[in-house]
Formats: sequence, C-alpha cells, structure tokens
Amino acid sequence: MPPRTAPTERQRRLGAELRKLRTRARMSGDEVAALIDADRSRVSHIEAGRVDVPRNGLYKLLRAYGCEEGPTFEALMAMANDRGKGWWDQYKDVLGRRALDLAELESRVVSVRTHEPSVIPGLLQTEGYARAVISSVESDLEHLDRWVSFRLERQRVLSGFQRFHAVIHESALRTWVGDAKVMRQQLLRLIEVARLPHVTVQVFPFEMGPYSSHSRSFILFGGATPGLDTLYCEHPASAEFSGDSHRIAQCAKMFERLASLALAPINPAAAPETQEVQDSMSLIQHVLYELR
Repeated sequence: MPPRTAPTERQRRLGAELRKLRTRARMSGDEVAALIDADRSRVSHIEAGRVDVPRNGLYKLLRAYGCEEGPTFEALMAMANDRGKGWWDQYKDVLGRRALDLAELESRVVSVRTHEPSVIPGLLQTEGYARAVISSVESDLEHLDRWVSFRLERQRVLSGFQRFHAVIHESALRTWVGDAKVMRQQLLRLIEVARLPHVTVQVFPFEMGPYSSHSRSFILFGGATPGLDTLYCEHPASAEFSGDSHRIAQCAKMFERLASLALAPINPAAAPETQEVQDSMSLIQHVLYELR
C-alpha cells in the first residue's frame, strides 16, 4: 500500500519524468510492472510520486525507456538515491512540506534565476531582515527562531551554484523591513554577495514601469540538464513547483525581459565616479544614503 503522507516534490518530479519516458518508449503499464516485478497499481503509484522506486528498479526502467547514460540518467538516479533526506529534515516539526521541498530542490540544482518584486530573495537575506519578514506571519517566538535558522541554513547552497541571477524591484529596496539598521545591513549584504563571481544582482527601477510588479515572484531552478528545470511560484496562500516545459519557457522569456529592462548588474569593483549612467550599484548606494 502507498504511504498516506503527501508526495514530496522530488517524488512527484521523478514520477512525472518516468511517465514521460514510458510514453515516449510506448510501453504499457503492465509491461513496466513485469519489468520491475510489481503489479500495475505500483507503477501508477511510482509515476504519481506516491512511492519511491528502488534504485535497481529505476536502472532497469531507464534502460528499457531508452534513456542513455549521461547527465539526465545520472540526475534521475541521484533523485531516487537521495530519498529526499538532508539537513532540512530537522525542521519537519515546524515547517510545511513545501518549505522542506524548496530546500531539497535547492540542494540538487546548478543554477537559479529569481525575480522578486516586493522583498529581498530569501537566499540573500540577512538574519535581521529574515526575522523581520517572518515575524509578520509567525508570532510564536520558538517557531520564529526555527524559521530564521532554516532560512539562513538554506543560504549555504549559494556558493555551490554555477550561476545565481536575481532581478529585484526597487520597491524591495525601499520598503522598510525592520528598522533603518536592518535595511542598511541588508543592502550592504546585496553588494557583498554580488562580489561572488557567479552571482548577478540587478535592480528593476520604478521608472521602467509596471512590468516587474505584474509578473509577480518566481524562481527558475536549472537542473543538471534543461529537461529537469523547475519553476517555483509563491502565492499568498500557497506555493507550487512545476516541471511543465511550456510554463518554464514562458517564465524564462519573462526573466530575460526583466533583466533587459533592469539596471546594469552590481559591479562592486567599479568606482561610482566612473559610471556614466545609473546602474544597480548606484541606486542601492542612493537608497543607503537616504537611510542615514
């Protein structure tokens, strides 16, 4: 019998990929069941993400589906082998499944493109800023401490990405979260993170119009291969993960548009007096000056 607990994002994604591969291979559910010595219902549970597939069973399935050994093959095998276990498990008593799934997903991707129209992205937040954001929805002090700890621990993955690109609306820089000290530390943190060679930070200014605010918040996670990319969208009362290639392509196009309209990326090495036009760095420095 399948477990009663809801499938994790990893289980859902692995199941969806196996379903797509089986469809392309034109194999029936009964043929797959015979291949892994299981009944037809178990195949359905695997493809729905309700149960894990054993590593040896997955190997047989991928070979039967014509998935050649390479990045995709290895990534799918790794997803089955990980079983979703990691440091985030210690927060199960406080956080919901979606938050844990987000941390697990971040641990296995190679790149991130994120657009945030209202607050600084979680992976770039200081402790003070994160505490002020989370306290607006969590009043229990013990839970608040655990939430903040979880968010800060998530940030360890930042150094492991091949690329991290954030487009942040100017309103996120100017909306006070906490006091002036918290905001100054947060803006300085943006400049500090932008010093990393694989990190790009851009600000979308007010004068470029409403495009950024209309597009809402989203994150594009780059998998080991393009076919394993994931879209993550947060809504007021929920959040969702999607591996739908059409939606991912739409958001990728939207991100390119946002980046083209935003100010030039932060370049900490450039002196302010050498800038002929306003860039993201000069706007952040202007906001910092206003916070004095």
